[in-house]
Amino acid sequence: MFRRTSRSPESAEPGDAVEAPAAADPLAPSRPASKGRPTPSRREAEAAARARAKPARTRKELAARDRAARAERQAKVREAMRTGDDTHMPPRDKGPKKRLVRDVVDARFGFTELILPLMILSLVMQYSGNAQLQSTGVLVFLMMFILVVLDVFWLRFRLRREVRKRFGDESQKGLMFYAVTRSMQVKPLRMPKPQVKIGAKLPERY
Repeated sequence: MFRRTSRSPESAEPGDAVEAPAAADPLAPSRPASKGRPTPSRREAEAAARARAKPARTRKELAARDRAARAERQAKVREAMRTGDDTHMPPRDKGPKKRLVRDVVDARFGFTELILPLMILSLVMQYSGNAQLQSTGVLVFLMMFILVVLDVFWLRFRLRREVRKRFGDESQKGLMFYAVTRSMQVKPLRMPKPQVKIGAKLPERY
């Protein structure tokens, strides 16, 4: 009897039939193509966490770590100064009383805000060499001085009233100086950034 012998596809003759390889079983468990790995952002975060937990072995490594930590703190402070977040505020601007002072100053328009540009204008006019401009410059300076003094007294009265309303008889030491120095700055340049608009109603609690 004749027996069929299996041949490889390479040794098969042109007239011979070649058996097709068995199809893969769809029910058989598939082998994973590659091992799952964390995303780059996660890997970088884990590496940074391990680097922080690992003690520095050299002065260069310690200095680099200090620079990174200082840059991170500064970034948080800049963000807090922009958004008004009290968590990372510097000590000079931190606290509910300081926030109230900033809101009281920013919610009003005062002549103190114009002290620097008016002073520059007055000095330019006084040193112009023109007698009429010089006298006008002196008048501008005197009017500016009177208006600023009146504005500071009004700011002091309102600030004391608002602080007493929300914090009772707690100490107000340093708040007036903080308010005056802020009121002398032009509003778009104030830091921390103003969080209330001119004429806005102040919150009842801070």
